[in-house]
Amino acid sequence: MAFVSQFVRRGLSTNSSLNAKIQEVVVIGGGLMGAGIAQVAAQTGHKVTLVDISQQVLDKSNARVAESIKRVAKKQFKDDAEAAGKFVDSSLGNMNIATSANEALVTADLVLEAVVENMALKQKLFAEYDQIAPAKTIFASNTSSLPISEIASSSSRPDRFGGLHFFNPVPVMKLLEVVRTPETSDETFNAMVAWGKAMKKMTVDCKDTPGFIVNRLLVPYLMEAVRLVERGDASAKDVDLAMKLGAGHPMGPFELADYVGLDTNKFIMDGWSSRFPEDPLFRQSEMLNKMVAEGKLGKKTGEGFYKY
Repeated sequence: MAFVSQFVRRGLSTNSSLNAKIQEVVVIGGGLMGAGIAQVAAQTGHKVTLVDISQQVLDKSNARVAESIKRVAKKQFKDDAEAAGKFVDSSLGNMNIATSANEALVTADLVLEAVVENMALKQKLFAEYDQIAPAKTIFASNTSSLPISEIASSSSRPDRFGGLHFFNPVPVMKLLEVVRTPETSDETFNAMVAWGKAMKKMTVDCKDTPGFIVNRLLVPYLMEAVRLVERGDASAKDVDLAMKLGAGHPMGPFELADYVGLDTNKFIMDGWSSRFPEDPLFRQSEMLNKMVAEGKLGKKTGEGFYKY
């Protein structure tokens, strides 16, 4: 019976009625990334439910989003208080919070996961949601480093599954990587791209490869800078200065690594090195491993390659 149920569900996913635009969104994960995505969705006229198992996390995120929306309104409508007020009321009216996704899933057009980078957790969530969400619902992950196809394998809708990788802080960063697997249908991919544009983001098309575009280039670049210093070829300060003045980068690689979080860089590189052990670009760094073990994670802990 379970097989028949999945077959019927998969068959329904080819129906042309499923190609309507994305209007109702469920964002899973109430951290900075999830809350940022929810804020932008609400600001751009989408009905959005932000879900987290912690009510405390949701309350903090909701308050932070409300203040951020007010700042956006003040900037966009600085000479029109009435329009600013309407923008704030409309945006906040579009956003809900919940400790369970079940109710919102029933009518969702898109479920976007933005939880911690843990494959087992992501698969567990989507397997559960797959039993509740209607066939029309697109599933997507905001992962920055894990394979979308592997996450999608826990659901019965690989053709309605893709990646939507935002950048932090979401209300400020303009880029959205839209990721398709070999199984992602054209209808699903086009719907995700259209939604990204409706969110007022610049979208780029990506295949389901390690790191997609930005992180595939950025993380090896950061790691090569670490290895350069590790060998004693230059200091972190001089490398940063050289890349800012010589390459026109707004931040040097060590400033950026500290901003992103050294634990995040290590996590991504650990995953890639385990999947692709023969690729020298994904080789781990003893220096980075030692700093993370000592709790020197960058700006968020007050010390990384620099002290803050």
